[in-house]
Amino acid sequence: MSQIVIEDLSKVYADGTEAVSHLSLDIADEEFMVLVGPSGCGKTTALRMVAGLEDMTSGSVRIGDRLVNDLSPKDRDVAMVFQNYALYPHMNVYDNMAFSLKLRRADKAEIDKRVHEAARILGLDQLLNKKPRNLSGGQRQRVAMGRAIVREPKAFLMDEPLSNLDAKLRVQMRAEIARIQASLGVTTIYVTHDQIEAMTLGDRVAVMKKGLLQQVDASQTLYEHPVNLFVAGFIGSPAMNMVEADLKRIEQNWVVEFGGHTLGLDESVLAARPALHLFEGRRVILGIRPEDFEDEQVLGEVPPGRTIEARVDLIEALGSEVMAHFTVGAPPVLTEDVKELAIDMGAEHLDRIVSDAERGTSVFVASLSPKTRVREGDRLKLFVDTARAHFFDPSSGLGIYTE
Repeated sequence: MSQIVIEDLSKVYADGTEAVSHLSLDIADEEFMVLVGPSGCGKTTALRMVAGLEDMTSGSVRIGDRLVNDLSPKDRDVAMVFQNYALYPHMNVYDNMAFSLKLRRADKAEIDKRVHEAARILGLDQLLNKKPRNLSGGQRQRVAMGRAIVREPKAFLMDEPLSNLDAKLRVQMRAEIARIQASLGVTTIYVTHDQIEAMTLGDRVAVMKKGLLQQVDASQTLYEHPVNLFVAGFIGSPAMNMVEADLKRIEQNWVVEFGGHTLGLDESVLAARPALHLFEGRRVILGIRPEDFEDEQVLGEVPPGRTIEARVDLIEALGSEVMAHFTVGAPPVLTEDVKELAIDMGAEHLDRIVSDAERGTSVFVASLSPKTRVREGDRLKLFVDTARAHFFDPSSGLGIYTE
């Protein structure tokens, strides 16, 4: 068994900075756990404490049946894969992969067997005599993976291993890592800043912000039932559209109003989120994912009270979908969670949101079918799938679900 149990793990630096705060995670044997969050959220620090490369301030880490708090990295029986590959430039691929086994004075035949098996799994059979300088970025990353595989560790610990690769190669290597981990069945903790990477790789995904665990669950659960505004805004690309809105009943019909628009809500929405009844006549934060819009002309007949009309500011035709950017006459959400997300996207993004707030407008993005014929400057009637809308408490930022 190579279960990893992280209990109440904290890291406080000498200047008082709390990089990780009371992190607890129970990672099952053979599970692929992804830690994701903005830069500086503590995910790499947490991984390094599990590896023994960083001292912990408090808490405990168990790998298998052993408490490893006081063990050195080499005695924890884990293999690290870093973003910079850390290959020895003077050694060929074979020797790079075999190095840790040679240090252990493993039998030569056993070393040869493990290296060739790992090379077969990774498609490196023809590259064993090459030096790292003669390899592509993807090949170097596979060598780094091979060096970890030959050790047959209890766990893989991966720190943004794909961040140095171009976009196409990242997609290919992402699939490779998922395939290899599943076939080997090695418990894995994987750190990334890329939420698409997190969603596609992890059996479960742990979202972190400023050293605190926000939510840990299957990626689809994070997407459909985010615990708060931060998770809702971080998971999903393009990001969820968010706006302050008023929830009310008009002649027994539930509606949500924002920027001069009124959208009807089915009873199924209230049944799935019974706590919404507590917000009748109050302000809520409404979240609509881009893919939950569609051009009414593409759909034809739609239920009444489920459309909004807006002028299209920008069109991005991507082949498989069309991104329509439009403005609504309601200020954007400016909670601390939303500001944190904006900062992670860049200072100019935060400046734009603040500027939009001053004007009392919000920029929305809709992901439309490629069948749409809408152009920039057109008035567009958009169907909104309100059954998939998200609602948050503006005072706490928490998702509104059960009472």
